[in-house]
Amino acid sequence: MNWQTISIRLLISIVMSGIIGYEREYHSRPAGVRTHMMVCIGATIIAMIQEQVSLDAINFAIENPEISSVVRYDKTRIIAQVVSGVGFLGAGTIMVQKRSVYGLTTAATIWAVAALGIAIGLGYYDIGLGGFIGVMVTLNIIRNFIHIPVVKKLKISYTDREKTQQLLKEYFKDRNIKVRNINF
Repeated sequence: MNWQTISIRLLISIVMSGIIGYEREYHSRPAGVRTHMMVCIGATIIAMIQEQVSLDAINFAIENPEISSVVRYDKTRIIAQVVSGVGFLGAGTIMVQKRSVYGLTTAATIWAVAALGIAIGLGYYDIGLGGFIGVMVTLNIIRNFIHIPVVKKLKISYTDREKTQQLLKEYFKDRNIKVRNINF
């Protein structure tokens, strides 16, 4: 693998993961530009190492035909470790507070940029570009088509039940807030 190929692959991984990381950071998520870039760059480097190791094994077998039957190579061996290792990093972005879970999408994007890095590192630019488009569409466009209403739980202390109940009904009605349950 020559320097030009290495540079192109790293540059593509930096640009794509930087854009995805910017989107996450722009929305104040736990992992931003640098985290996404580092994960993708690392995955790209590991994928390039794996590809080079595979090529070296093939060349060694060709140069030494007497032992070629025992030389084996597996393009997925090191890459499999990236997928599981990135899972731990993504888990670090997930936070649980009371009954809410935050950071799942960011964890998924970290995993996705690792996959982009692997694709780019192995030279599968079309897969990398398709994956990049898929991630960006999911993060930015899908939210406009799938509206998930926000549900909030509110606890109010009061002294006059009737007055408070009437005041709350008017308040929520004026603001077009739907109330599922009022428990006095």
